[in-house]
Amino acid sequence: MINKKQVLLEQIKADILNKNICPDLAREATNLVMGDGNIDADIVLIGEAPGKNEDEQGLPFVGASGKFLDTMLEGAGIKRSDVYITNIVKYRPPNNRDPLPEEKAAFWPYLVRQLDVIQPKIVVTLGRHSMEYFLPDRKISEIHGQPKRIPFGQSKIVVVPLYHPAAALYNGGMRTTLIEDFNKLLKIIEIINKETFAVRRKENT
Repeated sequence: MINKKQVLLEQIKADILNKNICPDLAREATNLVMGDGNIDADIVLIGEAPGKNEDEQGLPFVGASGKFLDTMLEGAGIKRSDVYITNIVKYRPPNNRDPLPEEKAAFWPYLVRQLDVIQPKIVVTLGRHSMEYFLPDRKISEIHGQPKRIPFGQSKIVVVPLYHPAAALYNGGMRTTLIEDFNKLLKIIEIINKETFAVRRKENT
């Protein structure tokens, strides 16, 4: 049976390739790294851009940051296979430099389409590069781990900004903070489920 979501996600990938988004990045990249995981996920995690390992394998978060991400997910009682992981920018920037504002802007519409297809209950931004598109003018140091319900297209989504796992690889204190924030995710979904149930019950009475 053909999965409609999978078809739509493949179309997004085809559109990026056909429209030659960020040709300078594409020219130097090995792979277009679209995303990986459960396309029916309650949680979508969004990083900034692929690194060297991700570019080589065509999958997001498979290097050192990815290993730490797996550890945090497992510690929070979440299977990696149950979430969907992607980045704003889908090609590796040269020498792992930060993605440029115009590169993020070019890929943003395709990330929006990915989220429209997957329809997660929460979007977890990893690092400031992905956070600033959802929560502009906010500081990650002030709001990390706090769910924020924001307008998104015709509806609203819940965004949970977290530090990027890479930041914690070199900073023990931030490692503890990230682990604590990850441990909140299932509780946040539980609250959203209760809210949704309450709203539906009210509509049906």
